[in-house]
Amino acid sequence: MNIDIREANPADATAIANFNTRLAAETEDTVLDPGVIGAGVAAALADSAKARYWVAVDDGQVVGQIMVTYEWSDWRNGMLWWIQSVYVADTHRRLGVFSALYRHVESLARQDPAVRGIRLYVENRNRRAQATYEALGMVGDAYRVMEKLFDD
Repeated sequence: MNIDIREANPADATAIANFNTRLAAETEDTVLDPGVIGAGVAAALADSAKARYWVAVDDGQVVGQIMVTYEWSDWRNGMLWWIQSVYVADTHRRLGVFSALYRHVESLARQDPAVRGIRLYVENRNRRAQATYEALGMVGDAYRVMEKLFDD
């Protein structure tokens, strides 16, 4: 196995939307509307100010993904990159694909003097993912994410 990490492009939209659909089903038992997720992925790929995706490719096939969105921190006078939409195909799990994606994003973030750190949120019961993030040097914080979503 030879994993290459590259920035996603519009040709990856179908694979990314498919992975996001699987992610929602696996982690939140949620069914995503194909039209909404497809349009959301396309919007992100067309405008890096919204988000950026990177994909892991093995033998020409997308086998993993990671997305970053941005948060301005006045406390740090810089950007925080939020990792989202992480997914690795079943066939490539526990083989270092996520670690490669994470290290790639971390390297890019460290090269940008405006970026002050990386954050992500993880489902409380997902202990395996938490252990993976901790092994990469991430630590839990004292905050709990709260939200109010506006459904159409």
